[in-house]
Amino acid sequence: MSNKKIGILTSGGDCGGLNAAIRSIFYRAKNKYNMDVYGIRDGTAGFIKRPVDAVQLTHKTFGGYLLRQGGTFLGSTNKGNPFKFPTKDGKHVDKSKEIIEGYHSMKLDGLVIIGGDGSMQILKKLAKDGGMKIVAIPKTIDNDVGATESSIGFHTAVDVATQALDNLQSTAASHRRSMILEVMGRDAGHIALNAGIAGGADIILIPEIRYSINGIIKKLNSMKKNDIQHSLIIVAEAVKKEDGSRVLHKYIDGEQRLGGIGDHIAKELMKKTDVECRVTTLGHVQRGAPPTATDRILASAFGVYAVDLLNQKKFDRMVAWNNRRVVDVPIDEGIKTYKNVERKDSLVETALSLDIYLGDNI
Repeated sequence: MSNKKIGILTSGGDCGGLNAAIRSIFYRAKNKYNMDVYGIRDGTAGFIKRPVDAVQLTHKTFGGYLLRQGGTFLGSTNKGNPFKFPTKDGKHVDKSKEIIEGYHSMKLDGLVIIGGDGSMQILKKLAKDGGMKIVAIPKTIDNDVGATESSIGFHTAVDVATQALDNLQSTAASHRRSMILEVMGRDAGHIALNAGIAGGADIILIPEIRYSINGIIKKLNSMKKNDIQHSLIIVAEAVKKEDGSRVLHKYIDGEQRLGGIGDHIAKELMKKTDVECRVTTLGHVQRGAPPTATDRILASAFGVYAVDLLNQKKFDRMVAWNNRRVVDVPIDEGIKTYKNVERKDSLVETALSLDIYLGDNI
C-alpha cells in the first residue's frame, strides 16, 4: 500500500509564522504517519499550472533558517479570485475547474490550507464543488477570525509595531513632537490597540471607535498642562476621516489600497495647532518580520493538529486556539464570525484606564 500524500498551500497576505506552520505539518505527517508532503507554490495559482507547480518537502528542506524567517517560502497570492480570475485584457474567467483538476491530478489524500477568512471561503467552495479534502489553519495579522483567540502572524505584527513606538518615543521627546505611527488593520483595530498599550501610546485610533481632531487636540493640550511636550499616536490604516471617507492610495496597476490616514491626521493637527508632527507608516514591515516566539509556537501547534485531522479524515475543519489549547470547528463556523474590537473588550477598558485617548463619548 502506497503512503498517503498530502499538500500544503499558503494563501492571502504573508505574515510571520507561516514557515513554522509548514515545518510542523511536514514533521507530524512524515514522522508520525509516514505521509509524503508536497508544498503547492503560490497558493491556488500553483494548481492552475501544468504540470502543477509543487515541490516534495523533505527533512533537508527544514534544515536551515526557515523557522526563523518571515513570509512563506512556498509563495502566496492575494490577487485573483479563481471564480473571477482577471485576464490581461481586463476580463474575468472562471479558473476553479483548473484548480480542482490540478488537485486531483496529484492524487492527494488531503490538503492543508493556511489563510485568512477570504482564502478559506474560496477554498471551502472549491472543496465543495470539486470533492477536495481540506483542513484550514487561520493566519491573519488582523486577528479578526472570530472562532480563534489568536491567528498566525498577529503577535509578530504587534511586536513590530511596539518596537516602532519604542524607537519613536526617544525622537519624539528629543524634538518635542507628535510622532504618528500608521499600522495595518484592514477592518479591525487589534494591532493598533495592542501595540498602542504595549508601546505607551497616548492616542490610539481604530476603525471601530469614532474620534475627532478636536478630541485629539484636547488630549494633547491636557498633556501639555502636565508639562509633557511630546506624544505618540498610533492609527490603524482603516481609520476614516471625520467625514466618514476612507484614505486610499491609487497605484499604477489601477488598484486602490488603504494608506495615508496618518498623513491626513498630521496635516489636520498642524493646521489647527502649533504641534509639529512626523508620520511613520510601517506597511509590510509588519508582515515580513521574523516571527515572534508566540507565533512560532502557535503555528507549530496548529500544524500538528491539522495533520491529525487529515489522518482521521475529519475534513472541512478549521483549527483554532481556545482556552490555551488547539480545537477544531467547521470552516463555515470558523469564518462566519468576524472579530473586531468592541467597547466591552477588556483591552479597551485597559487603554482608557491608562488615560489613552481612543475617541469621543466612550
